[in-house]
Amino acid sequence: MSTRSRVPWVLVLPAVLGLAFLVLPLAGLLIRAPWSTLGTRLGEPQVLEALRLSLVTSTLATALCLVLGVPLAWVLARTGFPGRGLVRALVTVPLVLPPVVGGVALLLVLGRRGIVGRWLESAFGVSLPFTTAGVVLAEAFVAMPFLVISVEGALRGADPRYEEAAATLGASRWTIFRRVTLPMVAPGIAAGAILCWARALGEFGATITFAGNFPGRTQTMPLAVYLALETDPEAAIVLSLVLLTVSVVILAALRDRWVSTP
Repeated sequence: MSTRSRVPWVLVLPAVLGLAFLVLPLAGLLIRAPWSTLGTRLGEPQVLEALRLSLVTSTLATALCLVLGVPLAWVLARTGFPGRGLVRALVTVPLVLPPVVGGVALLLVLGRRGIVGRWLESAFGVSLPFTTAGVVLAEAFVAMPFLVISVEGALRGADPRYEEAAATLGASRWTIFRRVTLPMVAPGIAAGAILCWARALGEFGATITFAGNFPGRTQTMPLAVYLALETDPEAAIVLSLVLLTVSVVILAALRDRWVSTP
C-alpha cells in the first residue's frame, strides 16, 4: 500500500474546516447576490464609473510597474553590487506593509508638504494626492513587488548561454536585453503583469489614504464597495462579485504556471 493511499484522518477534519473557512464566505457572497437585478445594477452610473476608473487606473499602474519593475528585476537578477540583499528586501516590503501605512508614506513623500511633492507643486504646479494620478501611484506602489519577484525569478531560471552567445557575436547589451532576454522571460513578465494588474485592481488602503474617495475621480471598485456597504448593500455585493470574478479568472489563467499536477 502506498503512503499516499493512507489518509491521515487526524488531519482531515482541520483540513475540511480550513477549506470551509475560506470557501463559505465566498459562497455566502454568491448566495446573497441579487441575481435577478444583477444586469440592471451593473448598468447603474456609479457602478459603471467605479468599474471604468478601476480598469483605467489598474492598467496604467501595471504599465508603470512594467517600465520600472522589469529593469529593477534585471538589476537584481543579473548584477552583483553591495547591498543587493537589502535592496531586494526593500522591494518586497510593500507585500507585508499594511496598505494604509503605504498611503501615509506616499503622503509624506508626494503630498503637498512632502519631500518631493512640495517641489513638484512649486516647480510644476503638480499636486498628486486626491487625484486620479494619485490612485495610479498608490496602486503601483503596492503592486510592483509582484511583478519584480516574478520577473526576477524568470531571469534567474533563464539560460544565460543565449545571452553570452549573442555577446560573442557582437550584440550590444541593449540589443541582448531587447532581442534575447525579454523573449526568454516573456512568460514570467506576463504572469507578473497579470498578478500586478489584479493586485492594483483590488487595492484599497493606500488608495483611500493617499487619493481619497471621490466618485468619478478616485473612487475605484474597492472604495465603492466600502461606501456602498453603508447605503446600498446590494450594490456592494455586485461590485464584490466583479472583483471575485476577476480574481478567479486570474487564478485560472495562471494555474498552469503556479500549480503542477503530480
